[in-house]
This record gives sequence, structure tokens and C-alpha cells, in this order.
Amino acid sequence: MKRFTGKSVIITGGGSGLGRAAALQIAKEEGRLALVDVDEAGLADSEKAIREAAPDAEVLLLTANVADEAQVAKYVDDTVKRFGSIDGFFNNAGIEGKQNPTEEFGSNEFAKVLAVDLNGVFYGLKHVLKVMRKQGSGSVVNTTSVGGIRALGNQSGYAAAKHGVVGLTRNSAIEYGQYGIQVNAIAPGPIMTPMVEGSLRQMNPDDWEAAGAEVMRPNPMQRFGTTEELGHLVAFLLSGDSRYVNGQVIAIDGGQSSKY
Repeated sequence: MKRFTGKSVIITGGGSGLGRAAALQIAKEEGRLALVDVDEAGLADSEKAIREAAPDAEVLLLTANVADEAQVAKYVDDTVKRFGSIDGFFNNAGIEGKQNPTEEFGSNEFAKVLAVDLNGVFYGLKHVLKVMRKQGSGSVVNTTSVGGIRALGNQSGYAAAKHGVVGLTRNSAIEYGQYGIQVNAIAPGPIMTPMVEGSLRQMNPDDWEAAGAEVMRPNPMQRFGTTEELGHLVAFLLSGDSRYVNGQVIAIDGGQSSKY
């Protein structure tokens, strides 16, 4: 038996990047997956990748905007109807937004980033934790960022949202531990995903790879992390192998945040 045999896991932002990587690892371990994303084509691509890695995987695709609470409630209900339970929740969907110093950061842009990165995480917690409390079990992993535990600059909306996710994680962990539920967060640093590439292109539109090299210069491991490495961490936290880990924010950044 593999760690996720008979277990169902919701992954938001499952159409690309970190969400897809976690889905691939969990599918290989026989988990049943509900993948949520606003990008229907991305979800289809994720399912194709999963089928190549785990042909017999059970996969439910749910197109939804996590910033809309009604759509969040529906993806939770649809998952329970299909699988009967929610054993794991990777509360991961997020956007970066446009980079600008605070005085030039657009108010609409600020609200947009918070709607997805903070409100979306809260809505997910609100509706999934209700199901897990009734079950008396479950594990949640929220995605914050190294930008949620230290300053990055030029990212007011992202920084505010990701620091908020840390607070939500710790708060829910102390509320729900008594029900056999873990709530933790991961804080990815420079993991090479389409979103990170987009961020580097904002920093240097003419040579984003040069921007990446500059970002990596102070990193102790001198490289970008891989989505596969992150997928292994998420799977560990959701699997039941980490039952006494609760309320923690785990950086996965090659040790870079420890230098500041």
C-alpha cells in the first residue's frame, strides 16, 4: 500500500506549476485527486501528465476561481460528492501581480492579488475545515512564500497576502489540532515555475535568465529548486507521515532565507 491509497486530496492551482507537481507525486502514490484551477486548458494538461505517470489515477477536474467563495464552496461539495471525504488539501492557487514600489502599486492590483492569494486561501480553509472537523481527520498545506516570511520589495500585494497566509495557517492550526487536523504552510523560494519565470521577465524583460542568475547569486545551493522537490515535501505533509507537525511554515528555498 502506498501512502495515499484510498485517500482524496484537493489541489488548487492544479493546472500548472506547484499544484501539478504535487498532483503527480500524490497520483503516483495512489491518491484520488480533485484538481481546481481557473485555467481549464491547464487542468487538461495536468490530467494528461498524471495519466502518463499513473494511468489508473482517479482525477476530478474542477474549473473554479478561488477568489469567489461560492465557487470554492462548490468545488468542496463536488469533491465530497465524488470521493466521500477530503483527506488532504493543498491550498495553493496564487498569483504574483505586477511589480512596483508601494507608492506606484495600483490599488486595483493590490485588491486583485489579495482576492486570490489571501481571500482564496481563507475561503478554502473555511469550507474544507468544516468537512475535516466532521471527519475527525485531515491535513492542510497552504502555500505562502519566502515573501511571506521576509521582504522582497516591489510586491506590496503579494507580500501582504503571503504574510496573511502565515497568520491564517497558525491560527487554524491551534483551532483545529484538537480535531485531529494538521494545518501547515510551505514557503517556496526560487522554484522554477511559469510564475517565477514571469516574475524574472518583469525584472529584466530583455534577459530573464540573467535576472535568474542574479537572484541565485546569494543562494547557498546556487540553483533553482525543482517542482518535483516541492511535490515530495507537500506529499510528506499531507500523507500522515507528519502527524505531529502542526502550525509550521516550512521554507523550501535552498537555505537562502536563513542568510537574512
